[in-house]
Amino acid sequence: MADSSSSLPPLSEKISYKNYVLRAVVLTILGLLFSLLLYRILHMNQNDTVWVVAFFCESCFTFMWVLLTNVIWSPAEHKPYLDRLDERVQDLPSVDIFVPTADPVREPPILVVNTVLSLLALNYPANKLACYVSDDGCSPLTYFSLKEASKFANIWVPFCKKYNVKVRAPFRYFLDPLATSMDSEFTKDWEIMKREYERLSQKVEDATGDSQWLYSDNDFEAFSKTIPTDHSNIVKVLWENKDGVGDEKEVPHLVYISREKRPNYFHHYKAGAMNFLVRVSGLMTNAPYMLNVDCDVYANEADVVRKAMCIFLEESINPNNCAFVKCRLDFYDNNSDEVIIMQSYLGPGFSGIQGPMYTGTGCFHTRRVMYGLSPENLEDDGSLSSAATRKFLTEESLAKEFGKSKEMAKSVVGALQRKPNLQNIRTNSIEAIKEAGNIYYEHQTSWGKTVGWLYDSIAEDLSTSIAIHSRGWTSSYISLDPPAFRGSMPPVGLETFPQWRRWVTGGLEVFFNKESPLIGMFHQKLRFRQRLAYLSISMAGLYSLPMLLYCLLPAYSLLHNSSLFPKVPKVFCLGITITLVGMHCLYTLRQFRMSPDCFVLSWYVPMFGSLFSVHDITLKLLGISKTVFIVTKKTMPKTKSGSGGPSQLKDNGLNVDSCSSEFDCSLFFLPGTFILLVNLAALANLLMGLQLRRRSDKGGGSGLEEVCGCVFMATLFLPFLKGLFEKGKYSIPLFTFSKAAFLAVLFVVFSIGK
Repeated sequence: MADSSSSLPPLSEKISYKNYVLRAVVLTILGLLFSLLLYRILHMNQNDTVWVVAFFCESCFTFMWVLLTNVIWSPAEHKPYLDRLDERVQDLPSVDIFVPTADPVREPPILVVNTVLSLLALNYPANKLACYVSDDGCSPLTYFSLKEASKFANIWVPFCKKYNVKVRAPFRYFLDPLATSMDSEFTKDWEIMKREYERLSQKVEDATGDSQWLYSDNDFEAFSKTIPTDHSNIVKVLWENKDGVGDEKEVPHLVYISREKRPNYFHHYKAGAMNFLVRVSGLMTNAPYMLNVDCDVYANEADVVRKAMCIFLEESINPNNCAFVKCRLDFYDNNSDEVIIMQSYLGPGFSGIQGPMYTGTGCFHTRRVMYGLSPENLEDDGSLSSAATRKFLTEESLAKEFGKSKEMAKSVVGALQRKPNLQNIRTNSIEAIKEAGNIYYEHQTSWGKTVGWLYDSIAEDLSTSIAIHSRGWTSSYISLDPPAFRGSMPPVGLETFPQWRRWVTGGLEVFFNKESPLIGMFHQKLRFRQRLAYLSISMAGLYSLPMLLYCLLPAYSLLHNSSLFPKVPKVFCLGITITLVGMHCLYTLRQFRMSPDCFVLSWYVPMFGSLFSVHDITLKLLGISKTVFIVTKKTMPKTKSGSGGPSQLKDNGLNVDSCSSEFDCSLFFLPGTFILLVNLAALANLLMGLQLRRRSDKGGGSGLEEVCGCVFMATLFLPFLKGLFEKGKYSIPLFTFSKAAFLAVLFVVFSIGK
């Protein structure tokens, strides 16, 4: 373990930095927003309903900006010192790696295989790693793919470590052509690896097209007569690192599991799968640390585990109550700008307060924390306090909190007391796993409530993160170069919508459940600024309502012949608005360097997709329906045979058309089409001279400002405007257009006749 001498330089340290330009921008915008609100308040009695609605919307935007300012005000991150770790730590702790997958169609097995191979090849003692793959789809194809991958891993892992390969996911590594300057030995090994990977890919592809031959092997008997929603537990050790010493030729443990499922039984989606992974790994390897990685996110930095250990082992010397370490996630496709920009602010921003939030993947967890421990349960040396021992380690308490499995109880006691765990998989634990994997095992226990990943939200990561910080723990954020993990994002539009809808709906579920940042204001140990930061995330979906109203205000004002600004004087208020819009647009365009269509859809998807999340959460609160976890479709670039020439390297494996504006008949495109038609109708009404020349009793009629507002709104929805004149998949379907036109007619009639 680590040398505990306090005179030695730290294994890691927290780096705080201040971006004064960013602070100046956000404070200027905040000042303009407050000035606009003050101006509207002072002139409230001179104006009509439009003025009141505008004030409401701008108040919401101001509150949102205050919360954002709180998040980005004092960014920080942790810097690990790997050279110091290598010098001072001889016996690294074990790490269990969790990879969940749920659908072999939407999450292709070859993608899961690449993720697993990148994790097995990490620069960490192989006898200290165990990779567990949870297959909620109970797919023999996924199992077959992993079984073949375990064979390929025996040559891939040594190859990566021998030549210090940078990218250890084969489908990404073989996108680059072989450099001609390489020595002959490496060239020979490289060609062997590429040929073997192509053979593996071909096997998986053949099995995907014809799965009948899978069952010719007795090893697949467990999958016979099973369906994804009705089957028993399946646990198979694909590779066991027996008596390993951690040299470069060894391969870590690889275990396939598929938890029991039965019809009409709620399985808690990903959170339920993660909790089963915790129990299975606890019964097999029981590592003190756990890393969870989504099936489409590969390890991009081979030293990431050792760098995370720099923080955890430094904590063991100078405790700061760090519960988990979150790594920055990057993407290998060109449709993820919205997520990247958001992450670049949220990660360091949260880290500068109480620590980054856990966001579902690329996160190292402490097993003891996931078992429900709080900082006050520990002594200064990290051991359990006497009070915590009495609270957690009694036979009655273990059964009540963790279930009635005696083997599971022993595992929990070992984890809480930090007893050294066995390096080899306990093959005699299969029966205990079946018991702990029973669908009724969690009944009347604390699993999903205070232990493990929390339920009651499809955003299980957000709920779990808030609960951990509420107990007084902190967390750490590391932003490595190159990024620790890289994943994929679905194309902007059709496939992105379900993902954003799930994220936002899950956040709203958290906002209204017992983990809400508004609850426990005075008795939880969630710091005030951290509470505000979580509030900005959980209630983000509610801002879609004022945004929708604000997009309709210019058209309503023009149709109703009312003004968003007072007749006299209007220069001050108009100047504030123009400055606000101009600063925000310039700042946003600086961040999003993309095509106009992709830029529009990148903010349209999270903003107006949130309207459906509000609909979902409303139905749930009324008890009419429940929220549903939708698996996002995953994609990967092709790496078929070839020399790695231009066709293979086109756009570095990226889809150059991923930001094309494709439309379908889903309701997702209805708000944008409706807003566009309303603003076009208002402009047409003005140009054709059909506007009723009425004047408001107080504020005066509409003018050039409202016309410019309508033009600006039409420009913001440029992809929808183009969709009115395109053909095929790039045109707005008649079904969507007719519904939007009907709503637009109702809006116009209401506005003119009111």
